[in-house]
Amino acid sequence: MGSPRRHAEAALAVAAAVATITLAGALYVAFIVNPMHRDPAAIPSTAADRDPGGHAAAVAFVTRRARAMLFEQNLPGLSVAVAVDGAIVWAEGFGFADVDRTPVTPRTRFRLGALSKPLTAAAVALLRDRERLDLNAPVQRYVPAYPNKQWTVTTRQLMGDVAGVHRMRGDNNDAMPNRHCRNLDEAVKMLAGDPLLFEPGTQHRYSIWGWVLVSAAVEGASGERFDRFMAGQVFEPLAMDRTVVQETEHLDEPMPIHAPRLIFGMRLGVEDADRPDYSCLAGAGAFLSTPTDLVRFGSAMLKPGLLKADTIAELETPTRLVSGTATTYALGWTVGSVGLAGEPTRMISHRGNPMGGTASLLTFPELGLAIAAAANLTDLKTIDGFALEVAEAFTKQ
Repeated sequence: MGSPRRHAEAALAVAAAVATITLAGALYVAFIVNPMHRDPAAIPSTAADRDPGGHAAAVAFVTRRARAMLFEQNLPGLSVAVAVDGAIVWAEGFGFADVDRTPVTPRTRFRLGALSKPLTAAAVALLRDRERLDLNAPVQRYVPAYPNKQWTVTTRQLMGDVAGVHRMRGDNNDAMPNRHCRNLDEAVKMLAGDPLLFEPGTQHRYSIWGWVLVSAAVEGASGERFDRFMAGQVFEPLAMDRTVVQETEHLDEPMPIHAPRLIFGMRLGVEDADRPDYSCLAGAGAFLSTPTDLVRFGSAMLKPGLLKADTIAELETPTRLVSGTATTYALGWTVGSVGLAGEPTRMISHRGNPMGGTASLLTFPELGLAIAAAANLTDLKTIDGFALEVAEAFTKQ
């Protein structure tokens, strides 16, 4: 008979072997047995009826890259659109919208999450142009249900994410809602008792709930329900016929929503994500849209039309803290510079990472170029890089 120590070592060896086999089996099932795509060339796609004109080579290159991206990263679906000087030159959907393998098309809607903010900012800017909303007035002028705090808070500060408005829940200083809101008044009441985290203008800190107040300010200044104002004054004038606030309309197609399947901390394959209730977020994160609609919107932010030229410039000017330090965030937009075709190029952009999706909108004012991409996978970190590849390809033409 062996010693107890040898028995213990043998038992540990068996356990380790079982664990290894189990892990290998999990990897095989999750990634090899059931990949989303087996051949990049066979990934289905649906293109809009557009004439790329002199951009045919760029379209061909980006189409190959999109298929490679889906295959290499095991993504369910992806949609891309490009507008040049206000005209959509290309829009195409790749892969599948849901677990039933419904094809992604240019009309497939995706969650926008924080990418809702620039759309809401445009509504504020419209009201400013019409002299119905003062960006520098206390937000309580338009949202009387929000109590006065230890410091004054303005709509401008809320839009620059420098207002200090957060909903405190334990260690999470920007907690997502865990209930359903029938209207914006109910969402504002959820914020009423929370103090500001810091004096407005002294720090820059990403905020969901600040933009809930911005949405309520749009409603108060316009005298119209937020979703109706957005539809009638922003979406319809720009022919954004696939953009909605999620909780206000019946969707006529399956909602693409997936999350990474994690095994021992590794991302392997995808699975259906939980379907969160975004009804309390309104213009902070509840919009659904398509890349086609997003480049229509992005193009409208490149020249006067919907908004005045000086208003567009103000939206795209980075916020300064009271210390004089400039942030990289303007009024609903991230501002930066990238290299395109070997030249430094100003980029005005935003992205969103809602549950079950990732969306990115890039605009290049000096080039008249707008790029949008959306995927039905939570927190796809490579989507901005892909959108920049698209921009580079179209810049070279």
